[in-house]
Amino acid sequence: MLTHPTLDQLRNLRLDGMAEAFVELQTQDATAELSHPEWLGLLVDREIASRNTRRFQTRMRAAKLRHIGAAIEDVDFRTPRRLDRMLFQQLATGRWIADARNLMITGPCGVGKTWLACALGQRACRDNLTVIYQRMPRLFVDLELAHGDGRFPRLFRSLVKADLLILDDWGPDRLTAGQRRDLMEIVEDRHDRGSILITSQLPVSAWHDVIGEPTFADAILDRLVHNAHRLNLDGPSMRRSGNPTENLDEGHSA
Repeated sequence: MLTHPTLDQLRNLRLDGMAEAFVELQTQDATAELSHPEWLGLLVDREIASRNTRRFQTRMRAAKLRHIGAAIEDVDFRTPRRLDRMLFQQLATGRWIADARNLMITGPCGVGKTWLACALGQRACRDNLTVIYQRMPRLFVDLELAHGDGRFPRLFRSLVKADLLILDDWGPDRLTAGQRRDLMEIVEDRHDRGSILITSQLPVSAWHDVIGEPTFADAILDRLVHNAHRLNLDGPSMRRSGNPTENLDEGHSA
């Protein structure tokens, strides 16, 4: 039997999925009836599945989603929050990301905006897309620090190159001049090239005042909103209702 040398060779070639499948097939009596092509096919299938899983895990780590367990399959459409089921199921296909369209999710605190955004982000990772999640208050702090220590070009590139950029918790504080400039640069570089998903407790009609300076506000909102889908949620907080499916973080304004 060449079990050990074969396993060593597979692992040296970093074919860990094939190695695991090889061990399992060796221990199953039924596989003795398989032809050589069938054996090889099972090994290749396992290797492909293993690599896909590793790539997904890498993308999820890079995304840093707030709710890593959020998944579109677990969305509760029975909760009274006016979630447009047909639109959400359309968004779940990921076509809007392929078309570089944006998405605005608005509604009061606790209705699950962040959880839904993370569920769509997780689906994008499953679709082999790159995702970055950032809470907007923290993002502006990071950008300000990056300007001072030389990290800004690298941080900026990561924000504009991701297939999906999730900006959570827009507003209510007015942007500073520096924050307006940074946001404008991000939005401009992503325009028609990558999707932006924004969550906010404020309606889109109030975002102009949050940006502050009318010229910047017009330019930013024109690029964000003109091709965007909108999910406008409303209803009681899901935290108080104790919804077991969409497990919201009590310390976060989802």
